[in-house]
Amino acid sequence: QVQLVESGGGLVQPGGSLTLSCAASAFTSDYGAIVWFRQAPGKGREEVSCISLIGGSKHYAESVKGRFTISIEYAKTSVYLQMNRLEPEDTAVYYCATRRWTCSGSIGSWGQGTRVTVSS
Repeated sequence: QVQLVESGGGLVQPGGSLTLSCAASAFTSDYGAIVWFRQAPGKGREEVSCISLIGGSKHYAESVKGRFTISIEYAKTSVYLQMNRLEPEDTAVYYCATRRWTCSGSIGSWGQGTRVTVSS
């Protein structure tokens, strides 16, 4: 089973930027997409963005469109989430996970999460 490790979280002021990384132990045929979720304190888990490993199609939640960008670096088997114009409402623990086949597929492996705090 693929191992996922997130990094890049931290404390940032409103309007600032962060880039989260999701390093996979391997890109395999067991899954076809990597998705970012987040869970804010006291709230449910929200899907933020997803990218297909073949073709590179990208999907974003309405709440982050135009501010967040997802990308892949195949040589490093990593997926990144560039987050710009951060808002306090973006404060959450961010997780990456695999999806089978496409961004609509079932969830496979999860990372341990990385915390993002947006506060002045």
